[in-house]
Amino acid sequence: MLNNKKIAVDFDGTIVDDAYPAIGKTKTFAFETLKRLQAEGFRLILWTYRHGKTLDEAVEFCKSNGIEFYAVNSSFEGEVFDSETQSRKLDADWFIDDRNLGGFPGWGEIYNIIQERIEFRVEGKEVLAYSKLKKEKKKGLFW
Repeated sequence: MLNNKKIAVDFDGTIVDDAYPAIGKTKTFAFETLKRLQAEGFRLILWTYRHGKTLDEAVEFCKSNGIEFYAVNSSFEGEVFDSETQSRKLDADWFIDDRNLGGFPGWGEIYNIIQERIEFRVEGKEVLAYSKLKKEKKKGLFW
C-alpha cells in the first residue's frame, strides 16, 4: 500500500548514534519505527553525508536490520545526479535528521509527528508544536 509520501532519513545521529566513519549503536526504536512507516506505505530514502564504502556499510547495516530503502541519496531509485541540470536537494515530504531545529526528539515522537501531522513554530527560544498549543480565543466581530 503506497501512499506516495517520501521520508528522507539521515543515518549518523538519527538511525544510529553518531560514530562516523564507524557505525554507532542503533537508536532506540529506530528500526521498529522505520519498519512500521514502510508497512504503512511510506517510501523511505536514506539521506546521508556518507559515500563510497561507508555508504555501502550503512545501507547493508540497515538491510541486515530489515530496512531496504526506496532510494539512497537520491529522490527515487535509479536517479542519476547531474550537477549541471539538477539541485542536490531531494524530493521528500519529510526530512528526519538529528540536526533539525530543536534537535532529535526520538523515534516515538517522530512517529507521532508524522501520524498526527504536527506542525511547529518558534516562540522566543522554544520550538512549539502547533497541535499542542492552546488555542487563543480571538476577540472580534466574527470570532
